[in-house]
Amino acid sequence: VQLQASGGGLVQAGDSLRLSCAASGRTFVSMGWFRQAPGKEREFVATITRSGSSTYYADSVKGRFTISRDNAKNTLYLEMNSLKPEDTAVYYCAGGSLLFRTQAGDYEYWGQGTQVTVSS
Repeated sequence: VQLQASGGGLVQAGDSLRLSCAASGRTFVSMGWFRQAPGKEREFVATITRSGSSTYYADSVKGRFTISRDNAKNTLYLEMNSLKPEDTAVYYCAGGSLLFRTQAGDYEYWGQGTQVTVSS
């Protein structure tokens, strides 16, 4: 089982960015995005069910970020709009068996992370 995150980069405040996470070897019941800024703990961003019909977001990104998945391609996405400097972090995708989990420990598989830097 492998998760490969991509799509990070350096953008300006107010810009948009789309992250992708290609999964191989397994279709997960639940997938999510987390992020970790320097000196901070890894924090929950968003999660989605296997069908894609249900999602849940952290308050800090609600209304700006959209999580989605394409099961035919076994790929998870995170569309990020109206980016702010405080969104700067390494973003990680994760896969697990439990629904609507916001704790990193509830996810079994992790991608390697992709850096997102938002300048002011």
